[in-house]
Amino acid sequence: MLFSSNIFIFLFLTVALAGYYLLHKPYRNIFLLLMSLLFYAWGEPKFVIVMIGSIIFNYIMAMVIGRFRERKKTAKALLAICVAGNLGLLFTFKYLGFFISNINRFGIGLPMVNLALPIGISFFTFQAMSYVIDVYRGDVQVQLKPHYIGLYISFFPQLIAGPIVRYKDIEEQIDHRSNDFDQFGDGVRRFIIGFGKKILLANNMALIADKAFALPDAERSVIYAWLGALAYSFQILFDFSGYSDMAIGLGKMFGFRFLENFNYPYISQSISEFWRRWHMSLEQWFRDYVYFPLGGSRTKSTIRLVFNLFVVWALTGAWHGANWNFILWGLLYFVLIAFEKLTGYPQKFKSPVPKGLYRAFTLLCVLGGWVLFRASGTTEAIKYGLSMFGLRDNPLFCDNVILTFREYWLFLVAAALCSTELFKRLRSRVDNSGRKAVRICANAFTVVFYLFCFFWSVSFLILGAHNPFIYFNF
Repeated sequence: MLFSSNIFIFLFLTVALAGYYLLHKPYRNIFLLLMSLLFYAWGEPKFVIVMIGSIIFNYIMAMVIGRFRERKKTAKALLAICVAGNLGLLFTFKYLGFFISNINRFGIGLPMVNLALPIGISFFTFQAMSYVIDVYRGDVQVQLKPHYIGLYISFFPQLIAGPIVRYKDIEEQIDHRSNDFDQFGDGVRRFIIGFGKKILLANNMALIADKAFALPDAERSVIYAWLGALAYSFQILFDFSGYSDMAIGLGKMFGFRFLENFNYPYISQSISEFWRRWHMSLEQWFRDYVYFPLGGSRTKSTIRLVFNLFVVWALTGAWHGANWNFILWGLLYFVLIAFEKLTGYPQKFKSPVPKGLYRAFTLLCVLGGWVLFRASGTTEAIKYGLSMFGLRDNPLFCDNVILTFREYWLFLVAAALCSTELFKRLRSRVDNSGRKAVRICANAFTVVFYLFCFFWSVSFLILGAHNPFIYFNF
């Protein structure tokens, strides 16, 4: 079930909210757990068993590890079993076919396995592992109530595409959380923002990107190739950050406060900063559970530092999918971030000119990375990249450029502006204004804008707009 669908907004969410607020507090968590399982089973009935199995397995392992935590060797062995079980589940559904197909290239001849991928398996598996690891470390207490852990892992707002929530961040909220009108209103506003990002911006950018990437190289002009890459950059930003906004908004409606997952990544001045702003929950997960345990940046050996970065970014690429494009995409960021770690650039730059040039370099690298991320294969990514520089016997300009700007100029401009802090700063100035009339007018305009954005987005859904979420595949 998609957040950006009429059935979710006007049926599922209505029932979930009504049931939640009509029930007494002791029954609300059980109700949310049942609704979350229904949400997941709606489109993938058989895979809800996989998720329930993951919940039971991690609940039991956490209890056992908690019992033997003082026996370090025993606890470590149990943690290893738990991690192996989670990664084994992830490997079986997500990577087994990819692994066999690559092994068979050496003439081994193993039978192919084509298993359907449970939606969001990477997200709920990482969440489950983080809980057990934190129990082992003593960062959280073992939760004895199974439906609490079930709710934590399966809670429908962030189940499918994050953000990846740490148990210690919502441990208190599961048992004791406040539900007030102001928080609910903030949640509704945040949901509408994400809804508009997805429907109005991401979906329209997808139409441009899909056409550009589908064209034969000779018909894709240089300018149109750049336009397609730019459109995909906007598409994936507003698709994923829009989902995160909706998840955070929904969480607030039910009394939960999730951490932010995006912070205007395209204004970054370096690759490292980009990853502190993009998919922040995933970056923090790999930092806390892989990078720091390996030694992080504190190691005295340069070789060890490079190795640590290599492991993290190879895993980051692989996390996104069983495809060489994703792995190479992760390794691209390994090279770029290793360069920044080892050289100290761009922090060493003193004047604004080299800083500005490096900022442009950062955006170009991100754009090139998205081409690799979007293309159907490595060869296709290389061909597309060459066409961006006119190296595929393609023209500089074509009619598609004019047609695209004529039809989508408003969405392109809006996407460009919304990827910056412009509106955030304008709102801050209004809030800090000493003029009461200005704030009243701004608040009235904001209400009208939210209503307009919501109903305009719904109209796109009614007309059957292009609507899948990119990160559902991960």
